[in-house]
Amino acid sequence: MATCPECDAPIEVDEVDADVGDEISCTECGQNLVVVNTDPLELDFATDEDDEDEDDDDDLDDEDDELDDDADDDVEDGDWDE
Repeated sequence: MATCPECDAPIEVDEVDADVGDEISCTECGQNLVVVNTDPLELDFATDEDDEDEDDDDDLDDEDDELDDDADDDVEDGDWDE
């Protein structure tokens, strides 16, 4: 029997049918979990797809800002050719 990494509650999982990647929800705290190992049975926090999408968007915004900053630097310094 595995335990929830969030609240340490016992989690009943059919160890025979459990596969790595299976998602489970803790009945005590509601945390989304994923099977990361089957022998011994081990659970970890599942990644939330919505959070991943937001992180990807933030990364793109940061890259755009860096590109804009570089272009501004060249113009201000007069390092461009006509």
